[in-house]
Amino acid sequence: MSAGVWEAYAIKYAHHARRASENFLGGDPHDGPMPLDYFVWLLRAGERAIVIDTGFSAAVAMRRGREHLRCPAAALARLGVDAKTVRDVVITHLHYDHAGNFELFPRATFHLQDLEMRYATGRHMASPANGGAYDVEDVAGMVKRVYAGRVRFHDGESEIAPGVSVHLVGGHTMGLQVVRVATRRGNVVIASDASHFYANMEQERPFPIVWSIPDMIAGYAACRSLAQSPGHIIPGHDPLVLERYPAAAGMEGIAARLD
Repeated sequence: MSAGVWEAYAIKYAHHARRASENFLGGDPHDGPMPLDYFVWLLRAGERAIVIDTGFSAAVAMRRGREHLRCPAAALARLGVDAKTVRDVVITHLHYDHAGNFELFPRATFHLQDLEMRYATGRHMASPANGGAYDVEDVAGMVKRVYAGRVRFHDGESEIAPGVSVHLVGGHTMGLQVVRVATRRGNVVIASDASHFYANMEQERPFPIVWSIPDMIAGYAACRSLAQSPGHIIPGHDPLVLERYPAAAGMEGIAARLD
């Protein structure tokens, strides 16, 4: 694969059964089952691998009532990537389901937006409405890694590697960032929680955990402007991702090829 053109994978590591009314601000008039899948993402070009988000552990899943299916590091290993050797991890935001498992990546630099650290360590976390989706141990773990020189902060748009860039969109949290990656089919946007489901973005109906509704709506437009087409945007929790994209070899129901 040529420099600056990447393979991209969505890797499912957990699941949560819930209803559509829980996934849209203001509920849903056609309420019914609408489960969440939990993903981490892998970008790979030659020998270089970039991981996007780090998931949560089985212990956290038990505490929060989620179904933990596999360790993200074990799934990465099945794709030929040793988490212990990964040098770059993008943390889209510091919610518990995106920023646990630090210890699985002992050599990584973590890429985070300035605004996300400000939000996660500031006055807003005193309110359960804002702080409930954060795990204090994850946030403290990131602070420790700042002091160890292992966090690279970004302020808006930055290039992580040729063909891979991060972009601040906010909305879901103050400092949420999305990732644009150049693939053989064009620019793919890993939207993470800029849009939990395809339906949030396509119908402009925000997910109910939201820092700023105007920023979330603007984030939908930002994702569309960054991607090759609307079909190149990958939502953060939609089970349809594994249906719309082909499975990685031998990993049906676990990992999808997005490139």
